[in-house]
Amino acid sequence: MGLFQAFQLGLQDIRCHIVDSLPHEGGQCAELYGDKPIYDIPGLPRCTGHELIERLRTQVKPFAPVFHGGQSVSRLTPQGEGFAVQTSQGSLFQARCVVIAAGVGAFEPRSLPQAAFKTLHGQQVFFAGQEPSVFAAQDCLVVGGDAGAIEAALQLCGASPGLGPRQVGLMHRRDAWDAPSELIARLRHAVQTGALALHIGQLTEPALHGHRMHSVQWLDSAGAAHDLPCTAIWVQLGLSPQLGPIAQWGLAMQRKQLVVDSASFATSMAGIFAVGDINTYPGKQKLIVCGFHEATLAAFAIANHLRPNTHTTLQYTTTSSHLHRLLGVDGR
Repeated sequence: MGLFQAFQLGLQDIRCHIVDSLPHEGGQCAELYGDKPIYDIPGLPRCTGHELIERLRTQVKPFAPVFHGGQSVSRLTPQGEGFAVQTSQGSLFQARCVVIAAGVGAFEPRSLPQAAFKTLHGQQVFFAGQEPSVFAAQDCLVVGGDAGAIEAALQLCGASPGLGPRQVGLMHRRDAWDAPSELIARLRHAVQTGALALHIGQLTEPALHGHRMHSVQWLDSAGAAHDLPCTAIWVQLGLSPQLGPIAQWGLAMQRKQLVVDSASFATSMAGIFAVGDINTYPGKQKLIVCGFHEATLAAFAIANHLRPNTHTTLQYTTTSSHLHRLLGVDGR
């Protein structure tokens, strides 16, 4: 919804930055429905999440929003006539208004449930998006059962000699995979050739020497315990939405959703708006088409907030020469 919000703000001649916890544009739509068909977008009988995001990217291009991927807003502080915004990666900028289009929350990697592994995060336990070079000369274990986990394991197996891990293992709780058949076939071939070791079971705890992991304990499907040499784990368990710092910003909430005025989609704090699944109001329906409506009304409300002494005139993209100039089209 952030991309369409940026487009609607552009029609009001308002430029914006987009901050997303994912490294790519598209948010919830790309992450949850990337390859799944969507049938209720006006004028598009059928499209996937990725196809919709690509169309939204093209649509917003004239307004060139600045994208900050792989980070989330960690601090939001009222300052002057707007807000000081700080991200989890240390980016700082000022914003006159803020629109929260966080869907069901910021997506964060699912971690291993055992507390003992948490102390190794960023040192010997890594997550999706990690540069594979960190696993060079390591006894590496990939944990997960979807296409991303299989691709990660095969990527490590295919590393050039001397640049890849000493050995590569893939662990999943059962021998069933959420991945295309051709990818599963590549997995089976790598196991048969000895390039990849397959472990069906679950991790229990790391074995440490000092503060360094040298092996892991795990249980197979029959409940038997094993010790596996391991100096690096690449966790590929997917992403989980978390409300995160939003809950600490003092905004009125109901059941982990932001309460908004349905005429403007303003939250309880002046200058902060919320659209999409993150908000709630009487009659709320969690449909993507409703989110487009919310983003449109929020853009008009933001224009009125930023320019209180200027009347915001309703204009149509079919006939307005002003909107044509903003869009970079001749309108003919």
